[in-house]
Amino acid sequence: METILLDTDRTFTTLLQVISSFDEQQLNEIPFADSWTAGQVAQHLILANTGFIEVMQGPVKDAGREPDQLVAQIRADFLNFGTKMKSPDFILPLPISYSKQRQLGTLENIKSSLINLIQTMELDQICLTFELPGYGFLTRTEAIYFVNYHSQRHTHQLNTIYQYLSAV
Repeated sequence: METILLDTDRTFTTLLQVISSFDEQQLNEIPFADSWTAGQVAQHLILANTGFIEVMQGPVKDAGREPDQLVAQIRADFLNFGTKMKSPDFILPLPISYSKQRQLGTLENIKSSLINLIQTMELDQICLTFELPGYGFLTRTEAIYFVNYHSQRHTHQLNTIYQYLSAV
């Protein structure tokens, strides 16, 4: 449990630091063609991560398998930055201006919720509310690592956006 706790803390601390580096204008500026703004990336993470917290708090069953069976595949898929992925419609961010402070506050709450979940719930249970396309139903352990790797993927994207906007 300690490793997953440290990984989650580190992932969200880094994400919050990167978002904090943007000023309000940069947060809502389109950096280049076919890119989201940093605010849209943050909103996408808010939508996805909030959804996964709800999934992990929903109905579960015994896994009947190793609780981290899919972690390596999720890691390989989501930390391969050369692979372009398409977001499902239900977690697409709106093309609007976002408040940096509001997003930071929401992401802090998500971090706290995840840490609380790790400390208080059985992580080897399979979550039954949502089947992740390509992976199936995830254990809470796998769902937390999905949140972490997905967040790390977008932290990498945010760093790229920041570097581009800072160089212009």
